[in-house]
Amino acid sequence: MSARASTSPQRLIISFLEAIASERGASRNTIEAYRRDLSAYLDFLGERGSNALAASNDEIRGFQAHGGASGLASASLARRLSAVRQFHKHLYVEGRRADDPTLAIEGPRRARPLPKVLSVAEVDRLIAVAREGIEAPERPPGERLATARMGCLIELIYASGLRVSELIALPKSAARAKEPLIAVRGKGDKERLVPISEPARAAMRLYRARLDELAPGLATSPWLFPAEGGSGHLTRQVFARDLKTVAAAAGIASERISPHVLRHAFASHLLQNGADLRVVQDLLGHADISTTQIYTHVLDDRAKAMVRDLHPLGDVASDE
Repeated sequence: MSARASTSPQRLIISFLEAIASERGASRNTIEAYRRDLSAYLDFLGERGSNALAASNDEIRGFQAHGGASGLASASLARRLSAVRQFHKHLYVEGRRADDPTLAIEGPRRARPLPKVLSVAEVDRLIAVAREGIEAPERPPGERLATARMGCLIELIYASGLRVSELIALPKSAARAKEPLIAVRGKGDKERLVPISEPARAAMRLYRARLDELAPGLATSPWLFPAEGGSGHLTRQVFARDLKTVAAAAGIASERISPHVLRHAFASHLLQNGADLRVVQDLLGHADISTTQIYTHVLDDRAKAMVRDLHPLGDVASDE
């Protein structure tokens, strides 16, 4: 094979794709995505009389700018730049280039999506539907227990903002706490105290009473939400599935609900009612305030409402 053929644009791409397929076990879809992005990149260079072995920082930035001007979303631009980065790293490692022109190039900033949040009325409706028939003696014992458990789960996650992994792994001693606080072991094995509301504590007591009555064998488990299975407690998948069933009955679209959405509702509703962002950070167990700042859209709305309602010229401004 001639040196010219071995460095042809398509041959360089094929060499790279073969490497990621053999070394990383990349899937067919991943390989095809890389092929498309890199073909677009090398076509762009070729139209400007350049190639991958001579491409400069400015030409790579030009490729990204061209994609942006063509209407590509930031996520697509980030994916294309990732493909180009890995391609040039491969060329450098293989000795095809003496440098990597992508090292000084920053990727596009990707806006974090706002969290999905339910209204207070929707959460109230969700809880009411979850608890329907909880006291109906004519219902089968299994249904009564499942209803009590779901009512407890929703009340507790909304009252505390726990991560779903923290919620399902609570010990049964949490239901017997004399103070309105529960100790939670979160990310990084860090422990924090989380206050819970009286309705949530009442839901825990009712659920545990039903568990003792209807499933005494399970009630001996050390977990608050025991279940058959390897972990010994309820899984997040089962909770998420059953939550969507309850939401459908409450008239809430399935794509708008998940255990994490209830955690978001906890944080957003606190901020809407005047809670400090730092306090919410502690309650959520966020190590960094920047993680909690995804909720600043709530603070922005509250600030606008305060100016509208409290500023002496608020009415004048709203008429303009």
